[in-house]
Amino acid sequence: MFTDFKSFTKIADELSPHEVVTELNECFIAFDEIIGKFGLEKIKTIGDSYMCAGGIPTPNDEHPLKIVQASLEIREYIRKRNDIRISMGLPPWELRIGIHVGPIVAGVVGRKKYAYDIWGSTVNIASRMESNGEAGNVNVSASVFNHIKDQYQCTYRGKIYAKNIGEIDMYFVENELPEKTPAYVSAEEYPANAASS
Repeated sequence: MFTDFKSFTKIADELSPHEVVTELNECFIAFDEIIGKFGLEKIKTIGDSYMCAGGIPTPNDEHPLKIVQASLEIREYIRKRNDIRISMGLPPWELRIGIHVGPIVAGVVGRKKYAYDIWGSTVNIASRMESNGEAGNVNVSASVFNHIKDQYQCTYRGKIYAKNIGEIDMYFVENELPEKTPAYVSAEEYPANAASS
């Protein structure tokens, strides 16, 4: 899973360095707590981007579902935080979230400042899920959809071009499925889901 704040460079230019660091720190501490609750592994932060994964270092068959659950909690946390910011006359910090599932390579490299990291096409596609998403939504690949379609209603966005990868079937995760509800809404039934920015 990757998260990223929309228009962060513009936001950062309008705030003091202290305000930027404080806001990011509070958000990332909350993200740490949420993913820890679901047994996920924080990989790193890169500027305003947050990266985590499931099923590592200990394999877990439930990690695709857990990472979606965590992403929805993160989205709700940001929504509530933005309600407070708006009530104070402050601009919201809008978050994009992207998820993909598949095989990865993981390990520690280098001699200084050792850091556990992950690599591979799965990581690259997850990053594209985030960058091709929309603020306030959890954007997932068909691989993720196939893992969660019995638990969550999703909106099919169609095939969307992802840089250096090509067209990928993408879905927005909406909410938990009550019994006997279709797993996804077609693009035709959801006209507001125009191609991503």
